[in-house]
Amino acid sequence: MASRLLSARSTLPGLLLVLALTVPATLLGKAVPLLGGAVFGMLLGLLCRAFLKPSESCKPGIQFASKQLLQYSIVGLGFSLPLHEVVHTGLTSLPISLVTLTVAFTVALVAGHLLRIPEKLKVLIGAGTAICGGSAIAAITPVLQPDDHDMTYALSTIFMFNVVAVVIFPILGKMLGMSDAGFGLWAGTAINDTSSVVAAGYAWSSAAGEYATIVKLTRAMMIVPVTLVIAMLFQRGQPGGSMRRVIPWFIVLFVLASAINEFLPAGVTHVIQQLAPFLVIGALTGVGLSTDFDRLKRAGARPLLLGLIVWVSVALSSLVMQHMTGML
Repeated sequence: MASRLLSARSTLPGLLLVLALTVPATLLGKAVPLLGGAVFGMLLGLLCRAFLKPSESCKPGIQFASKQLLQYSIVGLGFSLPLHEVVHTGLTSLPISLVTLTVAFTVALVAGHLLRIPEKLKVLIGAGTAICGGSAIAAITPVLQPDDHDMTYALSTIFMFNVVAVVIFPILGKMLGMSDAGFGLWAGTAINDTSSVVAAGYAWSSAAGEYATIVKLTRAMMIVPVTLVIAMLFQRGQPGGSMRRVIPWFIVLFVLASAINEFLPAGVTHVIQQLAPFLVIGALTGVGLSTDFDRLKRAGARPLLLGLIVWVSVALSSLVMQHMTGML
């Protein structure tokens, strides 16, 4: 009990900093709906990290916001979505997710070979782009056993294009005249990390944000088969830990929240639905505050070039598939 209180106390300074940035980010998001509160939260976090350099005492709270709080907020979003809608959206997006996954790994291996990038780094960048950014990289690391610097390069590359996507996807979507569902599907299948998908989706609209979240969580489930395939290809045995470690727990709770949504009192679900978007903004503020700029500088040019090629290929293949299936 004492250790829990101590842990909670250690997160307080960082959480207060996150809250201090989340409130203005929320207000700015309402004033500039084209970007939205989630984007402003991430940008304010980045600016604060770059120029004010939060103290070490803020680190535990910032880490909590960027990781656990994001997961809790996604679970909260589940309470606003009926289960049948989640299932329908997930199944609808699955073919496009499978195509983009195939494109990502194919391009990563071919372009990585041409750029003379190490085998494991190619796989890390391919997995991070194809599935769910840092979570996918973390899931396959026990299987792949890459060097630390390969992980750093991969994470830096993925993060850089996450930030770019949050800003340019809504702009490109407006230029293409996409619908809420069309943009949500594109963001959910073409942006790497869950946090950036949520940020870009809600920057477009609440409907697009909800749609993008479901699509992204469906895509994240690809972690399981991909990790098992990589385990067999690299002959390292099964992934370190159990299936429980591979499957993100918040995906399971998101589905459960959606399932019990209709059985809860309207007042309870209303409060959760109002709170969840605010938690999303807070989580993305934490992501901005936890950005390691030195890591980005050390990444070098070739991994970034590979990340760019794979990312653009995934974005274009998703658009082509949506156009072919009339889902723009």
